[in-house]
Amino acid sequence: MAFFLLIRLQTWKIFLQLYMTTLTMETSSHKLNIAFFGTPEFAVTILDQLKKNNILPSLIVTAPDKPKGRKLILSAPPVKKWALENTIDIAQPTKLDKDFVETINAHSWDLFIVAAYGLIIPQNVLDIPHKGSLNVHPSLLPKFRGASPIESSILGGATETGVTIMLIDEKMDHGPLLSQLIIPMKGDENASELEMTLAELGGELLAKTIPSWIHGELQEQAQIHDKATFTKKMTKEDGLIDLNDDPTMNYRKIRAYKIWPGTYFFVEKNGKKIRVIIKDASIEKEELCIHKVLPEGKKEMKYEDFLKGL
Repeated sequence: MAFFLLIRLQTWKIFLQLYMTTLTMETSSHKLNIAFFGTPEFAVTILDQLKKNNILPSLIVTAPDKPKGRKLILSAPPVKKWALENTIDIAQPTKLDKDFVETINAHSWDLFIVAAYGLIIPQNVLDIPHKGSLNVHPSLLPKFRGASPIESSILGGATETGVTIMLIDEKMDHGPLLSQLIIPMKGDENASELEMTLAELGGELLAKTIPSWIHGELQEQAQIHDKATFTKKMTKEDGLIDLNDDPTMNYRKIRAYKIWPGTYFFVEKNGKKIRVIIKDASIEKEELCIHKVLPEGKKEMKYEDFLKGL
């Protein structure tokens, strides 16, 4: 039996070449009955990686359709669109209540996979599959537990990050570890870029972890809970920056809040307070250099042109 699997990016490609054929053959010899819980693009990328490795869920559980845009058009979440394209059954419960439990319990499940689902999954649901419920978490647990691990790793100036495959228990991001992949951080990646990288690597790692876990070849490892750090849920107000603040911290905020809520500041013009969204920036010689902005009510423009108009 192997112990907890820890891999650094430098050895990841070699690991894939050595184990891809073997693990894919082992998984395909027994059709796993898997339910996948996920909602945004992060989860779609993971599903794509599973599909490449011939691991497809039998059921997709995702958030209900929601109104979007100015016209509030009812729109399906990204994972639902993926499920429809791949002809996979879909469930969109508003809550994981008794009715949902009874419905999903009508089938025998090998494994549940959770990746950015959006709802807290109760323990009586997590305990349904024979081999438990696995989570793909975009940090090196126990660091950065919670709702914003990617943003928090950037804000904290982390020099490395990664992705964790863990067995879910009743507490948030608390369960035992099955595998981790460590990658270095360059210091200029934004949340959007890092999310895509970790989703792709997380999907690959999950596809390699599943066969070993199913066949009893991995031993779970408890987290060192004393070393846990926690992240918070972001708000729109987090995106407000003061241009007089520390340039390094402001640059981290611009990178961290790239997906949402974005970063912005206010200026006074003709007695009116105008919000200015920062679209592109860099740090040079320890100074924040803003390149492009989107002023309220105007089109995106070069920052130097915006300053000329003040």
